[in-house]
Amino acid sequence: MLKRIQTPSLEIAYEESGSPAGSVVVLLHGFPYDVRAYDEVAVRLAARCRVLVPYLRGFGPTRFLSPEKMRSGQQGALGRDLLDFLDALGIDRAIVGGYDWGGRAACIVSALWPERVRGLVSVGGYNVQDIARAGEPGDPEAEHRYWYQYYLHSERGRLGLARNRASFCRLLWRLWSPSWAFSDDVYARTAVSFESADFVEVVVHSYRHRFGLVPGDPALEEVERRLAAQPEIGVPAVSLEGADDGVTPPSGPPRRFRDLREHHVVPGAGHDLPQEAPDAFARAVLALL
Repeated sequence: MLKRIQTPSLEIAYEESGSPAGSVVVLLHGFPYDVRAYDEVAVRLAARCRVLVPYLRGFGPTRFLSPEKMRSGQQGALGRDLLDFLDALGIDRAIVGGYDWGGRAACIVSALWPERVRGLVSVGGYNVQDIARAGEPGDPEAEHRYWYQYYLHSERGRLGLARNRASFCRLLWRLWSPSWAFSDDVYARTAVSFESADFVEVVVHSYRHRFGLVPGDPALEEVERRLAAQPEIGVPAVSLEGADDGVTPPSGPPRRFRDLREHHVVPGAGHDLPQEAPDAFARAVLALL
């Protein structure tokens, strides 16, 4: 069921399903995806969990409350949005999980506000960006996978995303999940979320800020200062990696986790792991209950 809740900055649209009296689980999608990534996971958790899946800022029906509010896509904004979402719904503690942008939000709240997190499922391990070191080049084999980020650093890239958002994002799906034969209908159900008026601005800011190319939201300076220290994550955690991930291939158990319960490389799954391998993702959540 689609619902809405107001936080200090946003009206967040979210899907709610499962048992109202069950353990609260908040699942967060990445870029360029949306809440449909968790449809099958939610079915598998329904008997034991209250499952909440919000649309991130810039996606689908989630809206900024003020036209003056900076359309930031920085990591601190994603983490703060998750914390505000929990506050607005009166949720003291939850299992949080995600991948890509959503995995970053889940890791940030787990690191900075661990008292709010019962457990963490993180696809890709430690997802907090080390912005101070972002200018250091990596191995060429890894660098070429980030072409889309470098493209969005330019005004040509901004215009390309604005004009071709559906085909641009579909290309990323294909490159990042090479073994996933998703249908036109599956893609179309998510692609509508890229039509948000804030999508391009939030996405471009995200990929520029993480390289230190543009300033962030002044209201988030303290959050970013704390993240710059690359804080450890102390909550119980399960880490997942897709064996066929075309943008971030498996690299082994993650660093900076003090209570890593399990780490799994999921065969046949790419970057959108919960949608491609819902059984594996649901098992990871249930392992933390």
